[in-house]
Amino acid sequence: MKIVEITPFGKSSIYGGLIKREAEIRKKGRGTFSRKGAARAGAATWSHKRFKGSVSLSRQPAELVRAKIRSANSQEEGGLLKAFLGFVDRHFGDQVATITIHYH
Repeated sequence: MKIVEITPFGKSSIYGGLIKREAEIRKKGRGTFSRKGAARAGAATWSHKRFKGSVSLSRQPAELVRAKIRSANSQEEGGLLKAFLGFVDRHFGDQVATITIHYH
């Protein structure tokens, strides 16, 4: 499991933006991430078309976003991590102050 912590510049709401952007892309019939499970306030779980596993997003205090990336296979987990970081960089790179990855 890998835990990714995203710290935004100022008071940017990256969590809300991630959820909204994924939904916009999915409505157009495109994209590789899709939301799964029940809708919850301040938390979401995504799956990827190509890589097995999940990305569990949660909103933390001070607009920090925490994502737990899990997969049974370490190669799948690495691919899922790269895909998620690419998504964040493409759509919110100008709003991110730091990204920290914790390996477990």
